[in-house]
Amino acid sequence: MGNSTLNGQQSPSNNTTGTNEAPQFAIQRIYAKDLSVETPHSPAIFQEEWKPAADVQLTANTAKLSDDVYEVKLSITVTTKVNDKIAFLVEVHQAGIFTIAHFPEAQLNHMLGSYCPGVIFPFARELISELIARAGFPPFYLAPINFDALYEQHLAQQKQPSPEIITQH
Repeated sequence: MGNSTLNGQQSPSNNTTGTNEAPQFAIQRIYAKDLSVETPHSPAIFQEEWKPAADVQLTANTAKLSDDVYEVKLSITVTTKVNDKIAFLVEVHQAGIFTIAHFPEAQLNHMLGSYCPGVIFPFARELISELIARAGFPPFYLAPINFDALYEQHLAQQKQPSPEIITQH
């Protein structure tokens, strides 16, 4: 069994792409692509009793930039309300550029749909916490996310048959 380099670490090769080249993975860059903070009811919201209700929305998108180079972007929106008033809305688009070469298609899809978002998420989580604190609100910490489970759920949903359209004649 051959070895491949994964972030400078030696790992076993499971290359079944038909080439003799070992799988390669490298992080080229992690960056904040876009971010915004809205506090539409400040300063009055600071006088309210702090009993927040938070809603977190997360999406991941992938774009092929060139051969073996991909951008993976996490979009996370945190909307927190107090007494049905928006206390803050934070939106972060955290992205990464990755070199991923010589992986079988299923493994490449897993890297793009699970592994890379898992690499990016801690950066987004830290940025969201910092933005909320700088907006004058109590600490807010996003819980860790199991991207492997989300990816498996996504695959299961894709395998489900779509409902048939019934037409009458």
